[in-house]
Amino acid sequence: MTTQRITLKKVHAATQIEKACHEVQGFTTLSQDLERTMTLNGYSKSTFTNYLRCLAYLSVHCKKLPQQTTDREIEDYLLKLKKDFSPSESYFKHTVYGLRFLFKFLDQKDRAIKMPRVRSRLTLPVVLSKEECKRLFKALDDLKCRILLCLIYATGMRLNEVRLLKWEDIDRPRQQIRIQPGKTRKSRCVMLSSYLVEGLIKYFRQYEPQVYVFNGSHKGEPMPESSIRWIINNAVSQSGIKKHVTPHTLRHSFATHLLEDGVDIVTIKELLGHSQLRSTLTYLHVAHLQRRNAHSPLDTLYGF
Repeated sequence: MTTQRITLKKVHAATQIEKACHEVQGFTTLSQDLERTMTLNGYSKSTFTNYLRCLAYLSVHCKKLPQQTTDREIEDYLLKLKKDFSPSESYFKHTVYGLRFLFKFLDQKDRAIKMPRVRSRLTLPVVLSKEECKRLFKALDDLKCRILLCLIYATGMRLNEVRLLKWEDIDRPRQQIRIQPGKTRKSRCVMLSSYLVEGLIKYFRQYEPQVYVFNGSHKGEPMPESSIRWIINNAVSQSGIKKHVTPHTLRHSFATHLLEDGVDIVTIKELLGHSQLRSTLTYLHVAHLQRRNAHSPLDTLYGF
């Protein structure tokens, strides 16, 4: 997804929310209450926006607040989404999750339970080869941009994790990087590549960033998501890579390449900060692993 498409998506979401606030009585108060609760419970801003946007569409469609709709009206609306080819599958999922969260928030747990089950499909991640990673990094002349993409690939950090990374989180003597609680609400440590140490020192001397490793337009403020996406889109364009590459592609490549290098799946799970092992097992479907001939454990038990 290009930066322009992301911006248009955010504008469209904001417009729909504003429309619901204007046309549906009580939606403004509802949105404020939900934002307060979700913020206190550690939900990300993007999750809140996705949920609220879907609730706004439903409210405008039914001309009343979601909690004022009947179960039949909600079923009809969700069925319409299923039959309509324009909304994406993720939009249907966010609508269900948003309604489920809202009903729990309003202590209407019986209605939350009635929400349809969202079946997840296995979508294999896009992964760059090691040669493609080299081309991607080589395509960037700017030191800051190159260090940024190399750091994401070298650590497997998520977009917001690298964006909010602080200098104090980098432990050079132990060659570790501490990643603060984010999506999974727990911190973790990842390795600091020795190849990156010299580059980080050179970058620090040249740019003199403050607080965050990658400052935005003002020192002391983190780089915005849109800037990071623009950097990787520019690198992909310059390198001639034809795959659909996002910052998360570098995270996928990190995990896949470690697996191909012989690192066990449980260690990779911890490095990625996955809550469940099944999320990490996805990389078994894309990694090029060398198969070995099966043998009886009895043969090796006695050293035959």
